[in-house]
Amino acid sequence: MTGRTRADGTWEPRPAVRWEDAFLGGNGRHGAMVYGDPVDDRVIVNHHTLVRPNGSEHARPPELADRLDRLRDSLLAGDTTAGERFGAGRPLAWVQPFHPAFQTRIRPTPASAPAPGDDTALTGYRRTVDFTTGEITSVCEGRRSRVFVSRADDVIVQSVSGPGLAVDLTLDHALPGAPPRLAIGRSTVLTPGGGRLALRAGYPDSELAYTGVTVVRADGGKVSVSGEGIRVEGARGLLLLTRVRRHAGDLDLAAECAALPGDGYRELLARHLPLHRPAFERASLTLDADPAERALPGSELVSRPGSPALLERLFAAGRYHLLSSSGVLPPRLTGLWTGDWDTAWSGAFTTNANLNLQIASAAAAALPEVSSAHAALVYGQLGDWRDNARAVFGARGIVAPSHTDGESGHTRHFQRAYPLHLWTAGADWLLEPLLEHAETTGVTDPRLGDALDEAALFYEDFLTRTAPDGTVVVVPSYSPENRPANASWVTVNATMDVAAARHALTVSADRSPAHPASARRRALAARLPEFSVNGDGALAEWAWPGLEERYDHRHLSHLYPVWPLDAINPYDTPDLSAAAHRALVLRGSENDSAHGHLHHALIAARLRDAVRASAALEAVLSGDFFHDSLMSAHYPGRDVYNADAAHALPAAVIESLVQSTPRRLVLLPAPLTGCAGGELRGIRTRFGAGLDLRWSADGTATAVLHPARDARVDVRTGDGSTLTGSSAGSTAAPLELTAGVDRVLELGPR
Repeated sequence: MTGRTRADGTWEPRPAVRWEDAFLGGNGRHGAMVYGDPVDDRVIVNHHTLVRPNGSEHARPPELADRLDRLRDSLLAGDTTAGERFGAGRPLAWVQPFHPAFQTRIRPTPASAPAPGDDTALTGYRRTVDFTTGEITSVCEGRRSRVFVSRADDVIVQSVSGPGLAVDLTLDHALPGAPPRLAIGRSTVLTPGGGRLALRAGYPDSELAYTGVTVVRADGGKVSVSGEGIRVEGARGLLLLTRVRRHAGDLDLAAECAALPGDGYRELLARHLPLHRPAFERASLTLDADPAERALPGSELVSRPGSPALLERLFAAGRYHLLSSSGVLPPRLTGLWTGDWDTAWSGAFTTNANLNLQIASAAAAALPEVSSAHAALVYGQLGDWRDNARAVFGARGIVAPSHTDGESGHTRHFQRAYPLHLWTAGADWLLEPLLEHAETTGVTDPRLGDALDEAALFYEDFLTRTAPDGTVVVVPSYSPENRPANASWVTVNATMDVAAARHALTVSADRSPAHPASARRRALAARLPEFSVNGDGALAEWAWPGLEERYDHRHLSHLYPVWPLDAINPYDTPDLSAAAHRALVLRGSENDSAHGHLHHALIAARLRDAVRASAALEAVLSGDFFHDSLMSAHYPGRDVYNADAAHALPAAVIESLVQSTPRRLVLLPAPLTGCAGGELRGIRTRFGAGLDLRWSADGTATAVLHPARDARVDVRTGDGSTLTGSSAGSTAAPLELTAGVDRVLELGPR
């Protein structure tokens, strides 16, 4: 093991040319994309609430419940295309698309600008992002720029220093894809020792707008108005404070600027660090990596997919970006960042896989900030989820949408090939991370209990049909985003739906045993069909006779009972676990979407298949998915900016090394190639103990548990090794934990 304790940042030897390569900062509200170019110092400003009105914000779920029984009759009678007519004629309505605000630009005045081809401005250049502080720094001969997004003051802070600065400052809204009919208004005001820039952008055909303000403070020199911005000449340094707000009507610019803090860079950073640094440093991964590879810039390191140093850095970058993009909302498909108004899939929160994959490490990797952001999204939309249940299904309770812009939770995805308006597992899928957070912390938000109750209430009303064998039928049913080889997309008894219904009913009853409906819910859950094994020996995607598999698909919805639910696992349900593993082996990767590979890795780790988990991760590491920023893409070749791989990678690493439930701990279930030896620190378990793990290539390992509450857990290892030492005796003996008393577990060599 080397002396290095963690990967704490990344760097590049040149400025970013593409916005996708810009280094990222964020506080969960504001986001900054920093190019670090001294000749054109650009910072793209983002905010989680910036979504462009497109008419969908007024859409409500259509009243379809009176047609539901006819659809059920048809599906149960064998009409495999009946679902295509349910909601037909309704156009697919994308949610309001996420977009950037503008970019701040600092450029040398014409008199001081370098001549074309003059590279002296980049002499000694280095661009870095420090994950521990959130600071993004670019330095070159005689000039330094530092940027961070303050968690304490909710403002983007930029400091530029150098001898005799002579620059023009502007706010530039003309980013790629910006609508031509944006109503742009500007304001430039000089103040003692600086100036104030404001940009207001009114959306076409809407009363809504967003306004950005940047306060500039100069250290010496002369400040004057220049075109649409201000000119500073002869200054020793500049401080820029930028904030943006989406609003209706007009905004009081003077009040907005007065609300910005009056402190200097050092004081602002000092207030920010106690909120950012401890969060990032709670957990870390250190591998047996080559120090020379650790020193490489990210753009070179990503070309070495087998390097432990790459896995270290991507683990750290994933936690940093996940933390930085989570606050008022959890991460979008693009996290908190985009440099283009034409964001793929509206830059939405896609809830049938992507969002849950991105936040999969929140509980285990000690990021309660992410769980809180996810809670804000879920609990803020429950009223809309009730509307979905009533209007589409005629039921009480809640049904989550497949896409949301963060404002509306109404379902609107009506499409023949993707009938996500008939997907009913979403609420259970989205509540599961909040349940994991409650188990990890030992504290249950009262809102979670209420939401679990409403999820179960929906199934009480929805599960009204019975199969010939007496089991309850889930109809209509849909397995995102797949369909049987011999039927249309809307079907009966999709395995994900069956698992979600059973889980929602039982977890509600288990957590509220005195609830009047608890016994009824347990009985209803018991009447759901068992999971089905098909003729290939694989867990079937549809537990209904006659529906044939379509294996080559990026989604793994039918393995929901494996991950995240743990309803199927190698310890309690070995036969079903073997069938689930067979289903994983047969599953193709279709279009090589990053989320499909990471989902595959998470499930393989749960099934103790280190080879398959490693291969899935290798497909991402070797597929040119990562930009210089270490933010990822959706497809190989850095095609379509997307946070799925970047944010989900830490979860895949953790699951390969440590897994926990409220009653079980699994150590080294599926160690990844490239993780032969190392140290994982600060992990949180679902039985309330912190965990530090150190392991070596020969299979020896030491785990130290730090219990915060009493617990009794079954301890397992991936290959059945016996635990030795003072802590456990053998894997067959439950481990008794006492709050405040550390326990050491030793694993012998394989």
